[in-house]
Amino acid sequence: MLDDLDRTLEALLRHELPADLVSQIGITFAAPDDHFPPQSVTLPALDLFLFGVRENRDLRSAEPTVDRSGNGPVVRRLPFVRVACTYLVTAWPSESSTTPAFDEHRLLGEAMRALLRHPTIPEAVLQGGLPGQEPPLPTTMLEPDPAQSNIDLWHALRGTPRAAFTYTVTVGVEALEPVPAGPLVKERRFRYSVDGEPAE
Repeated sequence: MLDDLDRTLEALLRHELPADLVSQIGITFAAPDDHFPPQSVTLPALDLFLFGVRENRDLRSAEPTVDRSGNGPVVRRLPFVRVACTYLVTAWPSESSTTPAFDEHRLLGEAMRALLRHPTIPEAVLQGGLPGQEPPLPTTMLEPDPAQSNIDLWHALRGTPRAAFTYTVTVGVEALEPVPAGPLVKERRFRYSVDGEPAE
């Protein structure tokens, strides 16, 4: 599921970023630590590092759903666990750039604009098992005063602090398998007695 989300965000950015940037940059999900970039990443690049996974209890539902689609038995599905996945988004200019700070801030700003356009992830870019989730995958970013937590994160990564923003997507996780709820009811029949009352 998390790898599906990574691929979804890469598809979203490649769809939304200006064409001249898309043709030049890499998109990676590596840790932005003191060894960044890894050998597999060519700069310039956008990095989306997944550093937080927690339940979104505001979207918790206790009600199961009943799936009557198809011709098979009715299936009872327990509610999805809603999981908030938080990324640290950073931009990394080319090592040969003569204006690295300018290039970094331009790339980070374009990524911010691209992600802000969508309060939910568009269905067209969803990958793997994510299409069809209800409600659609909500996003949040630029949360109030994240500076202190970001400083702690950079310290843990042993990396040099740099401009960054956080981006959170809430996905549904089906923790338990669907449970058969019996055959599909296709018709209902009533029997009446001679006096017009329903028969027992």
